[in-house]
Amino acid sequence: MSEPLAAVGTWRPVMEAAGHRCQCSGQCGNAHAKTDGRCPREHDGYTSKHGHRVRLMAAPADPLTPPVKAVTLPPGELWAWCPECHAAAARRARVATPVDDVPGLFDL
Repeated sequence: MSEPLAAVGTWRPVMEAAGHRCQCSGQCGNAHAKTDGRCPREHDGYTSKHGHRVRLMAAPADPLTPPVKAVTLPPGELWAWCPECHAAAARRARVATPVDDVPGLFDL
């Protein structure tokens, strides 16, 4: 099984806790209905659609967590994510986040 070159001490416990499987349970917008609500992608597995290897990453459960904060989180606060689910979950979360009251172009 392949492992990252850095932060193995953080990555390995996250993957073991997740069973080396993506922990997305619909945050990406996909209900993952065929796999009991959880993404079926496993680390080092192959995707059937594109035939590339899946490389899971350890990232915060909240995909909008700033990178500066994310690197300080302990393994217990991280999830195993496949890149596709993480990117889609971050997009959905950004869209759902209300924008601060920013003045309009013509507001003085």
